[in-house]
Amino acid sequence: MTNDEKYMHRCIQLAGNGFCNAAPNPTVGAVIVHNDRIIGEGYHIRCGESHAEVNAIASVKDESLLKDSTIYVSLEPCSHYGKTPPCADLIISKGIPRVVVGCIDPFSLVSGRGIQKLKDAGIDVKVGVLEKECKNLIRRFITFNTQKRPYITLKWAESADGFIDAIRDNGKPAILSTPLTSIYVHKLRAENKAILVGRRTALLDNPSLTVRNWHGNNPIRVVIDRKLSLPETLHLFDKTVHTLVFTEKERAEETNLTFIRIDFGQDIIPQILTELYNRKIQTLLVEGGSMLLQSFIDAELWDEIYIEHARTKLYEGVESPRVSSGHASVFFCPRQLNNTALRQKRQLSPAIK
Repeated sequence: MTNDEKYMHRCIQLAGNGFCNAAPNPTVGAVIVHNDRIIGEGYHIRCGESHAEVNAIASVKDESLLKDSTIYVSLEPCSHYGKTPPCADLIISKGIPRVVVGCIDPFSLVSGRGIQKLKDAGIDVKVGVLEKECKNLIRRFITFNTQKRPYITLKWAESADGFIDAIRDNGKPAILSTPLTSIYVHKLRAENKAILVGRRTALLDNPSLTVRNWHGNNPIRVVIDRKLSLPETLHLFDKTVHTLVFTEKERAEETNLTFIRIDFGQDIIPQILTELYNRKIQTLLVEGGSMLLQSFIDAELWDEIYIEHARTKLYEGVESPRVSSGHASVFFCPRQLNNTALRQKRQLSPAIK
């Protein structure tokens, strides 16, 4: 590993700290090095607040060292005025002579302009250090800006014999998760801006779809209810969390409850994704049910899939969704999972491959 790679790896580590709060901005980390010693670090903590480069520069105790330092940043410094001033301008004003960039920003207002501004100022710029890892870090941001839709994660739990639930019209769902994997599910919720379920799941399971077993913000709840036939007593309609209802009916907006008309005579998934994109919802977690999950799979509209495999057998029930072979997968199977494994399948967006 080269020195540039070592410090870029530290940038990636730092960026991860902003994973839950930086969106819709990308997660970014920055490190400032003087004579092979880190003198400043920072990451983008929260959307609307200072960027990674600003925080890294602010952490340097002796600014005179900046004129003989290198700043490493996992994503190209911005060159435009948004909620904060351009980071490229700050780097130039501080006289930092060398900048090492992990990957180019896919956002149209930046996309190479920040790098060019730095070069025009006479700064030595190196691009593409740990580029694959840096792109993976911002895969949600890349998908949102290049494919014009949210980054989509599908999640379900299934029994050892391939069922996600018993066949039922009422009663409680089959328990396939452990306390530990339940915590992981709530972590996923905290990492996503919105969470989607179908009408049947909302009716039979009456989920809250909130973050309770992990620290983080509740996602925007999204439910499909064509005829507006779901009971208003469901947790989804308790108005404690902003909820979007996709329907064919006209209904006025209420506190934390928005009704969105779509055409059920056409494929509804692209309509839902377009609406979420227009609302700047960068990430979507789909939790069920089986038919809705399979619809996303069949349409090839997904980026990651998390499958919780329990050793419990149901012998009959609602079959779990089926994913075609050929996708890379990773098993999460620590001993503490008590006979349960989490498998993650990932289909990287074309811009990330």
